[in-house]
Amino acid sequence: MAASILVVDDDRDFLLYVKDILIKTGYTVRTAGKGIDAIKSVDQQAPDLVILDLNLPDMKGEGVCVEIRKEHPMIPIIMLTSKDTVSEKVQGLSMGADDYITKPFIADEFLARVKARLRQTSSGDAVLSIADLVLDNKKIEVRRADKLISLTPHEFKLLEYLMQNKGVVLTRDMILNRVWSYSLEVESRVVDVYMGYLRKKIDTGHKKKLIQSVRGFGYTIKE
Repeated sequence: MAASILVVDDDRDFLLYVKDILIKTGYTVRTAGKGIDAIKSVDQQAPDLVILDLNLPDMKGEGVCVEIRKEHPMIPIIMLTSKDTVSEKVQGLSMGADDYITKPFIADEFLARVKARLRQTSSGDAVLSIADLVLDNKKIEVRRADKLISLTPHEFKLLEYLMQNKGVVLTRDMILNRVWSYSLEVESRVVDVYMGYLRKKIDTGHKKKLIQSVRGFGYTIKE
């Protein structure tokens, strides 16, 4: 079955251009020109991917992203905008976006980003476990010692990536390419900050520490 994609942009010509590219590639495409319409569309029928413009007439794209994340934390979201500053990218990603593409873009690069996000969503086991830590990708739940742990979308993806590669040391670049897919000067700090958040939620209060840093290399999870 073809993956379904929701494209949100108030520029009708650009919207039709993106829709045409995606349909020719074999995807099923829905469109929305306003933020509120996008939120309603996702709630009515969740797509496999959302491509979201930041500059919408009724609300900011970051706000739309936040609203979608409340009920659909694992739908990948690609931010699409003409803005290209470091602060704006960090803001969009901190709001829950998975990737950030600036206009104008090369069609092949755009499609490669889309395919990468869809591939990451569809791959992997539904339930991952290590020691007393269990991650359920279908229920979007994480439990340790049978206690439910609340994670943000990026924390969930980060933990999932670690657990998919338990015992393997993952570098910061590997983590960024998999979880965030963007390249900025602040990259390594973003990984370290989120890893700190995750370690507090997963390991605090437990004698056995599962998430470990490997000095000079990156991070791993192991018993």
